[in-house]
Amino acid sequence: MTMVITRTPYRLSFFGGGTDYPVHYREHGGCVLHTTINKYCHIICRDLPPFFEHKHLVRYSRTECPNSIDQIEHPSVRECMRKYGVETGLEVNHSGDIPAMSGVGSSSSFTVGLVHALAAMRGELRTKRELALEAIHIEQDMIGENVGSQDQVAAAFGGLNFVEFDAKNEFKVKMVTAPRETITTLQDNLLIFYTGISRFASTIAEEQIANAKKNANDLFTMRDMAYEALHILHQGPDHVDDFGRLLHESWRLKRGLGTKVSNQAIDDMYEAARRAGALGGKLCGAGGGGFLMVYVPPQAQPAVREALKDLLYIPFTFESLGSHIAFFSHA
Repeated sequence: MTMVITRTPYRLSFFGGGTDYPVHYREHGGCVLHTTINKYCHIICRDLPPFFEHKHLVRYSRTECPNSIDQIEHPSVRECMRKYGVETGLEVNHSGDIPAMSGVGSSSSFTVGLVHALAAMRGELRTKRELALEAIHIEQDMIGENVGSQDQVAAAFGGLNFVEFDAKNEFKVKMVTAPRETITTLQDNLLIFYTGISRFASTIAEEQIANAKKNANDLFTMRDMAYEALHILHQGPDHVDDFGRLLHESWRLKRGLGTKVSNQAIDDMYEAARRAGALGGKLCGAGGGGFLMVYVPPQAQPAVREALKDLLYIPFTFESLGSHIAFFSHA
């Protein structure tokens, strides 16, 4: 009997989100700046003994006991198992450090982690690029979700990276090689709060995808901001506050990409943080809820935390490992 446990990080997206949708980058190219954090999706896969009435067992926020792949309701589990041609009984368990539908790429981390586990169950090793490409194919083509391509890349590769997408459906991952003090300053000046508002990213993204051509000029500006943010990080720690100010400009622009990106409650949270000393910020992911990320210089952080005291504050650090096998055993 084989058991595999994968650990796959969630991500924070800083700049360029929206330019990673295929409908945009296949025509114009795109780029994003993001990092993974030390909050993880854990996937446990093991052979399921043939002693039960059901053939497979799938546990996440629900428990499914299907007798065939077609009966599985969880779309990622169903399509991953279909792609890998799973024939024998399989148990899949999910445990996450952060709630689903919260804007940190949790669905793609799940898919990347499951692909990683199923490949390992077959005795196969996947490169980070292969993990990302398989997850992109499963989510965009097999499931048909309205998702971009940055979350799968972030989950597979890990780290603080600048990712470029081109019209040939290729991507290049460039590690941000800024001084350590700069990256530490950036990390220490970012705070994330859980708004308590969950949302389906695919629903919010659907409107943004439909508006991609109309919003092309705004997306070009957001792409340019990603390059500008990368330049800021290479200027040294004394310039990192400019990163926060640029986040504010990017958020103002992103709010115009769709009617569901923000709402009055979220705007009020963001403005409360700004009044208390935050230089900028954004909702993580497609918008609509989930995690609010704000850039706050150290001296203003107590005031911002007090202003957002009704929200759950989540401490974090950057991570650089990406999806990996945490446990593998043949019993």
